Amino acid sequence: MPELLKNRYNYESLHELALRVKAAYPSFREEDFVKAVINETWEALELKARMRQISVNLGRYLPDDYEQAIGILNKVVEGYPEGYNDFAFMYFPDFVEVYGQEERYWDLSMAALEIFTTLSSSEFAVRPFIIKHEERMMRQMAVWAGHGNEHVRRLSSEGCRPQLPWGQALTSFKKDPSPVLGILERLKADPSPYVRKSVANNLNDISKTHPGLVIKTAKDWYGGNEYTDWIVKHGCRTLLKK
Repeated sequence: MPELLKNRYNYESLHELALRVKAAYPSFREEDFVKAVINETWEALELKARMRQISVNLGRYLPDDYEQAIGILNKVVEGYPEGYNDFAFMYFPDFVEVYGQEERYWDLSMAALEIFTTLSSSEFAVRPFIIKHEERMMRQMAVWAGHGNEHVRRLSSEGCRPQLPWGQALTSFKKDPSPVLGILERLKADPSPYVRKSVANNLNDISKTHPGLVIKTAKDWYGGNEYTDWIVKHGCRTLLKK
């Protein structure tokens, strides 16, 4: 049985994180940070709560200045090998969600989410930005849909799934998924299987509330490209079961 992701957050992994942060920011109190994270509540916490406890305590022990703190975390992320990706590192984008939602931080936070998603995934962290600034954030998602990195392109789809597991529900997209379909249109023939799977899962989400719209989309898309055909079949799996 695969190890639960929440159990990957343990003393050893947190101590390694603390040492990496200290290498980028020598004033970081690594032992205090680890003790603050693994406190008396730790064992009862599930995945996202543990992730949040890590990001909140990064905020406690990094500089109060958000720009300076993000600069330090950028250096930490840059220290991992190119192409390395691990969902356990989602506390980096979660830091942006916790501390970077003010208007004055917009550009800085978007740049950080783009960088951090290549190491893990910013799919949870983008959702509060969508809820608060839907049109502006969806313009950003459209930009990411044309990015050269598959992890960033996947974020443009995965981040706006109306019913992403473990993520905040995007109720406006449950009512009207047309902004989401605009993103998926850009990705319907993506060369990356990682991206195509996200597009299909997003389409499947939409089919649960707007089956007719997904059937129309499937008819419009099917037959033009083998990648698109796979997305249509996988994205219509709930409809096909019915």
